[in-house]
Amino acid sequence: MNTETTYQEITNEEKQSFTDKMTGVITEPSKMFAQLAEEKPTFLNWLFPILTLIIAAGVMSYLTMQNPVIRDQAILKQMERIEVSMNNAVEAGQITREQADAQMESIREQIEQQIESGTVTSAIAIFVITFVMFFIVAGILFLLARFALKGEGSYSSAMSAYGLSYFILALQVILMLIYSLATDQLINATSVAYFFDADIKTLSGYLLNKIDPFTIWFYSVVSIGMAKMFKSKTVGKYFAAVFGLWIGFSLLFFLAAQQFPLLQMFIQ
Repeated sequence: MNTETTYQEITNEEKQSFTDKMTGVITEPSKMFAQLAEEKPTFLNWLFPILTLIIAAGVMSYLTMQNPVIRDQAILKQMERIEVSMNNAVEAGQITREQADAQMESIREQIEQQIESGTVTSAIAIFVITFVMFFIVAGILFLLARFALKGEGSYSSAMSAYGLSYFILALQVILMLIYSLATDQLINATSVAYFFDADIKTLSGYLLNKIDPFTIWFYSVVSIGMAKMFKSKTVGKYFAAVFGLWIGFSLLFFLAAQQFPLLQMFIQ
């Protein structure tokens, strides 16, 4: 009996279906990625999870804004932040109370109009930004694994490890949507900062915002996926590299936003 032929036949028989990959990335990522590393990379490994996340986010945005209670909550939360700025301007003598009230009313009307007409524009923006960031981050992970950690893998390997992990983020969105619709209370984050209403534009609030079980789970699976796809015998160095990259970049971005206020709108 030909050993190579037998091994090839077994490999083909045991090749994972996409359902196996979807459940495996959540329940048994180490086993799933170890087997995936022996298969030929396919663009569906990263394309389908990304589209799943984008669709889930789009459905959440649409359904929550169709709920009048949640919609009012979302508008009120934005108006509360704007009101603080207006009150500070009034106290500083920059504008009068009447001018502040008039601007508040105008801003509220603009927000309501944006909710009505901005669905398509927002969906396109989310689609483009998600894909652009995916390719950039996957490229960074590939360079890190291939050259810094001396792993054996390709850009497609990094895309598979990073992309399949998006199922965790999609699950996060789905659970937030279910909770929001069931309770009529909008929840669009699961971090410590969100639940304690911390200001993420401060360093302490920004760091608390990184303490998110889904985000930590996501990067843990990315670490496991990268280690398995790049044939590493130890996962620890990939955990150190991926989490170090995530935290380091986050801090650099926060510091940059302090110097360039325009970047603060992207802080999350």
